[in-house]
Amino acid sequence: MASPSLERREKGAGKSEFRNQKPKPENQDESELLTVPDGWKEPAFSKEDNPRGLLEESSFATLFPKYREAYLKECWPLVQKALNEHHVNATLDLIEGSMTVCTTKKTFDPYIIIRARDLIKLLARSVSFEQAVRILQDDVACDIIKIGSLVRNKERFVKRRQRLIGPKGSTLKALELLTNCYIMVQGNTVSAIGPFSGLKEVRKVVLDTMKNIHPIYNIKIDKELASGEYFLKANQKKRQKMEAIKAKQAEAISKKQEERNKAFIPPKEKPIVKPKEASTETKIDVASIKEKVKKAKNKKLGALTAEEIALKMEADEKKKKKKK
Repeated sequence: MASPSLERREKGAGKSEFRNQKPKPENQDESELLTVPDGWKEPAFSKEDNPRGLLEESSFATLFPKYREAYLKECWPLVQKALNEHHVNATLDLIEGSMTVCTTKKTFDPYIIIRARDLIKLLARSVSFEQAVRILQDDVACDIIKIGSLVRNKERFVKRRQRLIGPKGSTLKALELLTNCYIMVQGNTVSAIGPFSGLKEVRKVVLDTMKNIHPIYNIKIDKELASGEYFLKANQKKRQKMEAIKAKQAEAISKKQEERNKAFIPPKEKPIVKPKEASTETKIDVASIKEKVKKAKNKKLGALTAEEIALKMEADEKKKKKKK
């Protein structure tokens, strides 16, 4: 038999638990609690969040191939400048062929060393500095997918890797547009930089491609999901296609009708230009022209003047006298 004092305590505890329970909203959906509002961004990590800094120094190193030496030597001052803004040191060892990043006493962000490690990894995998430096942003992540061991036959591996790239890089470009990620296929790895949701899709497509599933199927499904066509029924899809065909036909008919109507459109009339009055400076002297015309009429074409005739007659008479 339980004592009456214990029963009272249990009752009192039950009442206190009931009082402490917060009333749940009646019309609150669980999906609303899990979704992030559009345009929301997590505030940037500043020195005020960690004023005392880190207790110990951390460092990471990675090797790079010989053909990357010249490019890394050129862009290394830019890498150091980008990392110095976050108080992270970077060293390039051309003898060993390695890159090293390490924190300093001024480093306040504990996760920046992980981002610096990803930066040097991307640079080693033939990613340009302009794309690799984006990894230092909070809303950007990266994924380096190893595909060398997924296919044993080398010829088959090369064909499937080329299938991922597509003719003139068209398949890779379509995948980049759908996932909002930058993708670089180099050797036995595929490097991707972008948002987390896009990186998941990139990894899925890459692994499916190496398993002999063409990437165009995944790209087509992504397009249908984006437009909502994927969730339509067969008759709804058929109706949608017929509507699209009818819209194209109507557009073609309207264009033809416009071309036909062009023949019946009258040409635009040129505006009538009024003759300008002759200025006083350019007026023609009519009287002088009339006198010249009269003289020309009196004078026969090619005939000699009266003075010239008289001189000629005198010269002829003198010649006759000399002969006599």
